[in-house]
Amino acid sequence: MARLFFLILSIVGVTGAGIGIVVALVMGFDTLNGILLSAALGTMLGVAASWVISRQLISA
Repeated sequence: MARLFFLILSIVGVTGAGIGIVVALVMGFDTLNGILLSAALGTMLGVAASWVISRQLISA
């Protein structure tokens, strides 16, 4: 399961960080701290989503 998790994380984590950056810029948080915080939150959501997706794929 770990290999599948890291494979999915490599795609979903980067996508989540990118979405977080876009959301931060749209909301007007154009400072470095705002962008980094949004990217970190997007990555953390990506980690959780990757774990759920890999668990569902393994049990299917």
